[in-house]
Amino acid sequence: MSAAGARIGVVTFPGTLDDRDAARAVRLAGAEPVSLWHADADLHGVDAVILPGGFSYGDYLRCGAIARFAPVMTEVVDAARGGLPVLGICNGFQILCEAHLLPGALIRNDHQRFICRDQQLRVVNDSTAWTSDLKAGQVITVPLKNGEGGFVADDATLDRLEGEGQVVFRYEGLNPNGSLRDIAGVSNERGNVVGLMPHPEHAVEPGFGPDMGGAPRAGTDGLKLFTSVIGSLVNA
Repeated sequence: MSAAGARIGVVTFPGTLDDRDAARAVRLAGAEPVSLWHADADLHGVDAVILPGGFSYGDYLRCGAIARFAPVMTEVVDAARGGLPVLGICNGFQILCEAHLLPGALIRNDHQRFICRDQQLRVVNDSTAWTSDLKAGQVITVPLKNGEGGFVADDATLDRLEGEGQVVFRYEGLNPNGSLRDIAGVSNERGNVVGLMPHPEHAVEPGFGPDMGGAPRAGTDGLKLFTSVIGSLVNA
């Protein structure tokens, strides 16, 4: 498969906000974005799937709890368990946790306020399908915007995530939402499913990304998640 031949599905739920941004990121990375609707019972032969950010079904009941039962998620869960790369961003991360593709849960920020800011992340695991173009220990900057972004799990689960290399990103500097052990993103054991709260799709284009501390607005750190998965597909 060539990079241009990779087809990456982007799911839209009622209340999704960032599907077009995710599709643009896929396109800039060199692959073809494919729109998937929440009511679809078919992934249309895509090579990977992105669950973007927003407020699926209005975040009623619990963030991601209703979206988890959308028809498309039956297909996503089965495909992910078969090895299909899946990325959940913000609300998508919440959906993946509700669908039990990822451990833990996301709860209300500890300061009880919505937060929107540029956020530094430290890469912990660079061997997942979505992080192979990054380096362990590297610090990247991408936007963060959430009200229910606090990652929680019991101590045994946290210890297992740490011990088995399933912590993918950690907040660098001030913890923005109270996530336990500063965890910003995790993966499943196989490394094909990754979820993170910050928004890499908003940092994919020079001149339009986060403020890099007085430096020119580089704004392309997030693009590497999308080029990573394309590379994993090409080299599979």
